[in-house]
Amino acid sequence: MSVLSLFNGHFSGEAFEEQSRDNGYTYWYASRLMSLLGYESMISFSKAINKAMTTCNTLTIPILDNFEQILSTVDGKTITDFKLSRFACYLIAMNADNRKPEVAQAQAYFAALAGAVTNYLEEANNVERIIIRNEITDRENSLSGVAKKAGIESYAYFQSAGYRGMYNMNITKLREIRDIPDKRSPLDFMGKEELAANLFRITQTELKIKNENIKGQSCLEITAENAGKEVRGTMMRISKVAPENLPKSSDIVIVKKDLKSKSKKIKQIDSKKNTKK
Repeated sequence: MSVLSLFNGHFSGEAFEEQSRDNGYTYWYASRLMSLLGYESMISFSKAINKAMTTCNTLTIPILDNFEQILSTVDGKTITDFKLSRFACYLIAMNADNRKPEVAQAQAYFAALAGAVTNYLEEANNVERIIIRNEITDRENSLSGVAKKAGIESYAYFQSAGYRGMYNMNITKLREIRDIPDKRSPLDFMGKEELAANLFRITQTELKIKNENIKGQSCLEITAENAGKEVRGTMMRISKVAPENLPKSSDIVIVKKDLKSKSKKIKQIDSKKNTKK
């Protein structure tokens, strides 16, 4: 079965390829891609674009090489638009709302182009994992600064308390049961749902410290542990699965390398097309 024959809905490989433009390089207008993916306004579509840019930045791939901001006229109105590379279109599709059938079809199409047609859902999940993991790093840095001002003496114990509350074990034990190297963070081997839960735990810990002006090592550890327990309880009530029993995911370092490799493969598609002209 060819990639193009996978589509019966509004998004199709043919329609996407027909929307490409060439001016020394191949690009697509975001306003056109928006319609192909089942979105009705650039306001709602901008969330997927912004997440795609964040992914690009996290991978240290130049944003300006893939997203060129311009002005376009749509239905008589001037709007902010973008000229998108094929890789930018790929990232946008992977970060878009896959509850839309057009988005699900587009994800399968772009995953096929990137050499992952057999598991496009995992492809989309991995792209989202990169964004959430990067956001956690930012929030952890912020929490570290707040804890330092609040009189933290051992950040390692404070951090472990948060894990203990959420996982019913400290970070060392979690590494052990998941077979994670000592010098690596368990976060690097978590799926997007588990990462999102940890992001919530970290942000709520920071918020509670600020709002209640909590001070001192002991009180800070109790706060971190209680925040972890609250998130654990919520997860158990909703999914009935303890967070420590969630499956281990692939190493996010490898995921990033793989995605950067895909960016080169996708770029070559248009390079070869332009060479033949």
